[in-house]
Amino acid sequence: MEINLLLAIFVLLAATVLLVPLFKWAGLGTILGYLAAGVLIGPYGLALVSDTDLIHQIAEFGIVMMLFLIGLEVDGSELWRMRNKVFGLGLTQMAATTVVVALLARLIGFIWADALVVGLALAMSSTAIAMQSVDQRNITKTDTGRASLAILLVQDVAVIPVLAIIPLLSAMGGSPIEAIGENVLDAVDNPIDWWIALVVVGAFAAALLGSRFVIRPLMSWLARTRVPEAFTAFALALVIGAALVTESFGLSPALGAFLGGVLLADSEYRHELESNLQPFKGLLLGLFFITVGMSIAFNVVIENPLLVLALVVALISLKMLVLFVLATFFKMHVAERVLLAVLLSQAGEFAFVVLQFARTAGNLSGPEVELLTVVVALSMATTPFLIFLYDRLWAPRLNRTSNAAGDLPPGPDVPNPHDRVIVLGYGRFGQIVTRLLRAQGFEMTLIDDDPAQIELVKRFGVKVFYGDGGRLEILRAAGADKARMIVIAVAGGERILGIAEVIRRNYPDIIVAARAVDRSHAHDLMALGVQVIERETFRAAIKLGEHALLALGRDKAEAHRVAEAFEQHDTRMLHESYAVRHDQAAYIGFVRRSTEMLDAVMKADREQHPEAGHSAQGDIDKQAPRASE
Repeated sequence: MEINLLLAIFVLLAATVLLVPLFKWAGLGTILGYLAAGVLIGPYGLALVSDTDLIHQIAEFGIVMMLFLIGLEVDGSELWRMRNKVFGLGLTQMAATTVVVALLARLIGFIWADALVVGLALAMSSTAIAMQSVDQRNITKTDTGRASLAILLVQDVAVIPVLAIIPLLSAMGGSPIEAIGENVLDAVDNPIDWWIALVVVGAFAAALLGSRFVIRPLMSWLARTRVPEAFTAFALALVIGAALVTESFGLSPALGAFLGGVLLADSEYRHELESNLQPFKGLLLGLFFITVGMSIAFNVVIENPLLVLALVVALISLKMLVLFVLATFFKMHVAERVLLAVLLSQAGEFAFVVLQFARTAGNLSGPEVELLTVVVALSMATTPFLIFLYDRLWAPRLNRTSNAAGDLPPGPDVPNPHDRVIVLGYGRFGQIVTRLLRAQGFEMTLIDDDPAQIELVKRFGVKVFYGDGGRLEILRAAGADKARMIVIAVAGGERILGIAEVIRRNYPDIIVAARAVDRSHAHDLMALGVQVIERETFRAAIKLGEHALLALGRDKAEAHRVAEAFEQHDTRMLHESYAVRHDQAAYIGFVRRSTEMLDAVMKADREQHPEAGHSAQGDIDKQAPRASE
């Protein structure tokens, strides 16, 4: 049946709007909502969308985009620190799970070569489900998050060797000895040419140089043009290009996207890239989960319900057991071991590819592939339920046990969120605030939308990210939900008010410090609930007045005391006049009375300390030559 693309998109969006918020409200998570939407509208539900191939291909790009964004959060040094988990935990998990699942497949009737194919296919976990869950739980920097990423990276790299070994296993499944020998040589020589490793290394080196000398200057030029859609188009092209490079070598497109993100992790345009791509990632990942729900062949489930159930339970149990045991060797806390096992307990999206490839190569029959495909899809659908059970049942019990034993799980390896401050605007005003707070040990995230200023301060070793602080996406990418304070140091009264309004509406608990243009502007900021306000010329003018008093002969201590008294009075007047700011007549009357009161206070102070000013003035008079002389 020919698919009406517009109708299909409308049905997908409508199902998302109806079911995903409902599942989120029920505490079941968004992923399960997407899966339920796919079941509802798919060929085994209401059959509103029957041809899912095109939609599935588009949706898989969401995984590519997600890995790129994850790469932006993992710089090269952090990836190097993860090497033990990548080579130890990742490789061991792939090998151990393959062997265990292959043994199970052999027990239920597969010949050993085909059983190994099944083990290789089902050993992989779902990057989309696992990393989306990690991101939603904000545990990317924890041991669980790093271990999940390490294992999934190894699995992505393993896709091409797995596809290469399938013809070899097919040859060993039932051919004569002579044919096996020939096919073994073909399988070794043809799928991956001997020079592929050199090509991959060369491509990575070229990408490294290109990111430094081509991509970053191009991003700087695009930022100067101030055409947002051009920057968004460039971000999408960058992700697609990185995925195409690795795909051309037969590797996973998601792996290429991840490495592309890693190469740009220390770029000052990281937050801008993230904010532009985040909406696409969320929508496409949701679409991917919907297609997984559509792919569950319920006719196979109805025909063999007990077999399907037994296979799903066995697969999940074996994978969780392997992961839990391996995590124990890496000395992870018991709560994180269980969470890691839950997050990676399912089969992955690449299992669909491997199984279909094995069917084409003659390893597996059509009914076997259909059965295993249903097992893969159902194992993916169970993960949100397992996470729900972990949060409601296992995690509280594990935490109570840990508290009683005094063995708390290690927290995220990130700076204390109460020590993080975001500064919007890194001009002269923002620089002074930043230097003062950084000197006191606060972690600073600096954002400015002037590429020339960013390039200038980079010469002095200061890292400033590009982005418009008034965009909610930029604030999210900068980690506003984890920060204690946001300092608004940009220029322009209306712009400052707009940013303050966005922050107050979306992050009501965060402390906001802002520069004010004048008294009226300060009142507007106070109305928005901004806690810390400083008029940009107020203290500079008071300091100038203090120095002027010194030049006019006043004593230093007296000049400082007078300036301080004036500052306190004017600050008090600022807050007291807030109540009448909208009544012009009352406001003018209040200012006049306050000014008269200040003059009276200052006059009384001069009369109380007459020697402070005159003694200094007398000394000057004595030193000055007389006119008659």
